[in-house]
Amino acid sequence: MNARKLAPSAADIQNHLYTSFLEGSTADVALRVHGSWDAIYKLHRVVLIQSGFFRSLFTAGFAESNPRIGTGPDEIVIYFDDPNITRAAFEVCIARLYGGGPPLDIDPSLIPTLSQPLTPSFPHEPPLHKVPADHHPATPRFLLSLLATAVYLSIPFLASQALSSILSTVGPHTVLKYLNFAIGSHIGLLDRDSGEPEAAVGLESVAHLIEYERSVLDTSSIRDESILEYHIKEDPADPRASTSSLTYDYSEDYETEGVTKSPSYHYGALSDKIGEACACWLARWGVDIFAIEEKRDVMASQKDRDAPFTRKRSKTVPAGPTPDLEKQGEYHVPVIWSRGGLSAKWVSAVISADTFFIKGERERYDFTRRVVELRRKHGVVPSEEEEWINLFNQGIYYANMSAHWTQSVLRHHITVRPVPPRPPLSPAPSPPPRDKELGITQTTADLLMAANTPANDFKVHFQVPVNSSVRLGDNGGDYNGTPEGGSLSMDQLFSPTSSLSPPPSSPTLKSNPMALAQTAPITEKNFFGLRPSVFTTSSAIASDSRGKSQWSLYPPYRFAVEFWGLESLKEKSRLYSRTIWYAGSLFNTYIQVVRKKGQVQVGIYLHRQSSIEPIPPSSAPAPPNSPPAEVLPSRNNAVAVLHNRGPSLPALFPALTHSTSHYSPSIYPSSRSMTPLPSRSGRLSTSPSGSPSSSLPTSLSASTPSTSSPPAPAPATAAPVTPPQPYRDPRASISAYFIISCASATGSSQTQFSSSPDVFSVSQSWGWKSSSLRTGEFMDVRAEGATPNSEVPQNKNASLRATIVLGLV
Repeated sequence: MNARKLAPSAADIQNHLYTSFLEGSTADVALRVHGSWDAIYKLHRVVLIQSGFFRSLFTAGFAESNPRIGTGPDEIVIYFDDPNITRAAFEVCIARLYGGGPPLDIDPSLIPTLSQPLTPSFPHEPPLHKVPADHHPATPRFLLSLLATAVYLSIPFLASQALSSILSTVGPHTVLKYLNFAIGSHIGLLDRDSGEPEAAVGLESVAHLIEYERSVLDTSSIRDESILEYHIKEDPADPRASTSSLTYDYSEDYETEGVTKSPSYHYGALSDKIGEACACWLARWGVDIFAIEEKRDVMASQKDRDAPFTRKRSKTVPAGPTPDLEKQGEYHVPVIWSRGGLSAKWVSAVISADTFFIKGERERYDFTRRVVELRRKHGVVPSEEEEWINLFNQGIYYANMSAHWTQSVLRHHITVRPVPPRPPLSPAPSPPPRDKELGITQTTADLLMAANTPANDFKVHFQVPVNSSVRLGDNGGDYNGTPEGGSLSMDQLFSPTSSLSPPPSSPTLKSNPMALAQTAPITEKNFFGLRPSVFTTSSAIASDSRGKSQWSLYPPYRFAVEFWGLESLKEKSRLYSRTIWYAGSLFNTYIQVVRKKGQVQVGIYLHRQSSIEPIPPSSAPAPPNSPPAEVLPSRNNAVAVLHNRGPSLPALFPALTHSTSHYSPSIYPSSRSMTPLPSRSGRLSTSPSGSPSSSLPTSLSASTPSTSSPPAPAPATAAPVTPPQPYRDPRASISAYFIISCASATGSSQTQFSSSPDVFSVSQSWGWKSSSLRTGEFMDVRAEGATPNSEVPQNKNASLRATIVLGLV
């Protein structure tokens, strides 16, 4: 007989422990829990010490470390002073320690997808979801409670799973609930209408509930001297019964020096990560959501006017392009911008953010007016009016939307600079650094020297960035485990937002110690990364202890770009954005797909457009029910880009591996090539000289079709538009800083690239190619022979959105 077959397996042992938990048999500890519920749980120490909380309690020398012999289970009283810890979440945590518990079921209508980034049913009422039997409904409230409970009990694998589920369900119906949690608000009371049970499904009998009667029913009037008293009802025959009353003092949460305040519950970096995801989502989708909200308000006003015996007239505001909601039937849109949604402070923070996806500064101003008017339609609130004043005064850069006097001063710096004389017939020398830079920036040390002048403290300074790459929100982080397959530790979960620093071997982007000194922690204080780098003189000095940061009195130019059809973009072809004018120069951005060493990366670049070359057509959504445009091979066989489409696309980096390169890849037009020159930053620069053999084609080049292969589709483009040019910068080279922020397809994360001042010659580009841009969200990225990615939208309308901040020095 094989003795090994008689021994219990690991599954048998786990099943035995879980059965003991369900039945409460052979327990050696009885937890008397007091919090948002009150109950006794009969458990086992050897299982509980998997939790960091219980491991410390039972092994760190506390009184609970010494079990009593022969008196039955030791009774240990635990007070959960955090009301976000609920009965269902606690029971799921304990059950997971035993290797069991109900599976969690998330309503599919809450999960954004790549083809439906605003959730599948938005903006309509989601269909009724039936939770499978024996599953626990993982509502947003439950997921937040599970995270709070797992953090309190120090169970990292559960906390990471809860965090991952929260970040994957950030959408229109959850963003405000998650944001409020991130800033310390309570998760709210149990809503039985939502189908969320009080106890964990299948674990209703593991808790021995204790009944209480409140002697004070209205807790909202409790003050310092008040207490909340409970009378415990217990079985007198129970030897552990207690006749003493249990008292709670809530005075700390309600009043301090005559000012009433609400309790705050914050979970460190975990709360901040959720806040980052919500801030990123609001920045990407804010304009889209408001258009539907505004449309709903107009429809509601129309119904009021059409109602009998009603004389009410409401001023309506022109709405942007929105779905035809009237024809689509009933719809369900959460309140985000209207009163009852975001607070006035958060409205101001989102609208004034550099990463807020809106076309330009004039559109930002118009959008602000529409939001303020919508909220005023429901009454004027004095505290909100103060926020609106600050928003209009500080959140909008008027110098970049009209003939502002600041723009006139900048024009003078650009166009009236003296040119040094040179002897006749002598070759034109390379412009000295002074000609490339306007000399309009100051260091913190300069500000400190002039700080004694009272007038200087009221000046507004805009911080010049340094080279850095930062991930905000989810950004592909796998919170369910490490790349090696292990579980994350609590220290790893609580690590702050990480920079996309390249490996030490990267020759193109060296780490910059100034970036660490300049980057402030991403917290609620700066609205989770939304607040622009704008300071008064005193705050600028206080923010830079090194005294080396650069500051400008001129606001940078902010604009947004959007790219469609990355799936159809050929390697090394360019897909351009619209062209804008700023400070005497034309600029646009473009993207390229790079396939190298088994990787697919998206590169995004800022390009100084030549004013005498044709303006390139800009990316546009594909017209409905029409095939996309075609890209044809170049007459120059050396640069032809046409090839058969096939499944030979290499895979991406693993989820937690990123590489980033910052360089200038090419010069437009394609008849020119690149001559790499070492720049002062150690990166690669380019200059417009060389032979055409090394040129890169644009995605819009066309010639006679080849007979060897059929034409391949290319992204759709719109007709080129040349923006008005009030004046031109006569300099061949300028020095400019910029920040490019790329949102993920669903909006809950963002990759932000910042560049210190670089030299832009005419037709020169600077930018990045990086695996952190989640190429697989916008195009089919797979190994040869692999099945297509069903998550990639097949309609080619999924877009890559980016915001750009651009300034001269």
